[in-house]
Amino acid sequence: MGKKVIVTGDRPTGRLHIGHYFGSLRKRVEMQNSGLYEPYILIADVQALTDNFNNPDKVHKNVREVAMDYLSCGIDPEKSTIYVQSMIPEVAELTVFYSNLVTIARLERNPTVKTEIAQKRDLFGESVTYGFLGYPVSQAADITAFEAELVPVGEDQLPLIEQCREIVRKFNSIYGDVLKEPEAILSDGKRIKGLDGNEKMGKSLGNAIYLSDSEEEITKKVMGAVTDPGRIKKDDLGNPDICMVSYYHKLFTNPDDYETVCNECKAGTRGCVACKKQLAHNIIEYLRPIREKRKYYEEHQEIVDKILMEGTLKAQKKAKETMRKIKKAMKLNYFE
Repeated sequence: MGKKVIVTGDRPTGRLHIGHYFGSLRKRVEMQNSGLYEPYILIADVQALTDNFNNPDKVHKNVREVAMDYLSCGIDPEKSTIYVQSMIPEVAELTVFYSNLVTIARLERNPTVKTEIAQKRDLFGESVTYGFLGYPVSQAADITAFEAELVPVGEDQLPLIEQCREIVRKFNSIYGDVLKEPEAILSDGKRIKGLDGNEKMGKSLGNAIYLSDSEEEITKKVMGAVTDPGRIKKDDLGNPDICMVSYYHKLFTNPDDYETVCNECKAGTRGCVACKKQLAHNIIEYLRPIREKRKYYEEHQEIVDKILMEGTLKAQKKAKETMRKIKKAMKLNYFE
């Protein structure tokens, strides 16, 4: 029995942060190293343009940044194919074909799309672009172009995978059993909150620690993290359940030390400044191997470019094979 094909990826709108790492990157490395899967990991620059159409320089710059984050976290180009979405023309072609199989009303009902449109009101106002509304169709093309069987996602992305499955079923009902219907794999890690307590961590919110942050940047960010608002003085009794420093200690501190942190906070024997300094140290040490590996790629960007070019060429070959089958089923193979 062959390896199961996986398609996953990220939008290059900025460097990746610890939320990405705990949410999906560790899972991708684990699956890649298991030997059971054939992962295709896209850098989704076309999708990034759906809400960054007026800032192409940002998307262009961050393609390499995301690639370096992947490599520094353990994505191995010998085991995973890393490629650039815009360099796979078959994906754009499939997006056009699939756009005939899904209605605007269905896209507008997609819970993930509705949420993201609400978040982008400042950008779109009341006039959402066709590209943004239809990005689930493009995502279906990303998945099916490589005949993916599995798609690792967070819980908030499940409606997008269901949209893809609907498109696959509709296509197959018309053109025959050609496309594979993918299954979602939920990420083990839950969404990591921002340093300010916000449920979402992101660059625009200024509440994220990036995998490539320097020791100074990490320390500065941690020292500004939100703590128990009811705790004014060092000897006040604290509540670690509502303190973001405690929340991050749980991620980066060993269980015994974490228990000590909580007990001392509750007893009023641990000050917030000392607690933050310990957390900053723990995060710095946790991320040190990632930062050191990333520094190597920053100094050897020709290696990064070579990995992207080779991965994209492999992805192009796979997508062309899939497209031949699709066009044959659609009676679009006029000269064969």
